[in-house]
Amino acid sequence: MKTQHAYDKITLEFGGNTVFLRPSLRAALFLENLHGGFPALLRKLAEFDTGTVWHIIKETAGKTASDDLFGYVADKSLSSFADASQAPLFRLVAALLPEAPETEAETTTSAPVAWSDAFRELFKIATGWLGWSPEVAWNATPQEITDAFEAHISKLKALNGSGDSKEAPTSEDQRAQNVALGLDPEFDRAGLHALKKLSMQREGQLA
Repeated sequence: MKTQHAYDKITLEFGGNTVFLRPSLRAALFLENLHGGFPALLRKLAEFDTGTVWHIIKETAGKTASDDLFGYVADKSLSSFADASQAPLFRLVAALLPEAPETEAETTTSAPVAWSDAFRELFKIATGWLGWSPEVAWNATPQEITDAFEAHISKLKALNGSGDSKEAPTSEDQRAQNVALGLDPEFDRAGLHALKKLSMQREGQLA
């Protein structure tokens, strides 16, 4: 199966109706808080709780698109809608979480932080370090902000040198870099990948 990049729009199709789900920072913060964290959100999605499904689609595709889709779904079989939508919705949730570069993930350690704090930190990075407007920052994906900040740090190192510095970075500087590099806050990423694998297997069986 083709790898889904964390900055791509994810397509959900059902009965000739298509919506495009964007894993924006705004959606990430809202959905992480919806049930008190990603593990509970994933459990609700696994149960195909219709309220949760509506919120995920509304926050990532927009209210008009979600209302149109659910208007069509209203008189259709719920199980058929679940079969068509559960796998892309799992991929959408996974795409909300930025990935760390492999070298950084292997060599850097940091105290865990909550995902809600990490997302707010990414907003500060986008508006403060990168100079994006609040609207652009909220509509960007966590991965886009992470990648842009990593490129920004690389540019600064290229311009100013990355050798020994007389001034050590502040804790806030280091924390911002850690968050932008995708260091794991408190979250069962292994559990997420297991659910993703199951959803992809199910989608393959239905294809």
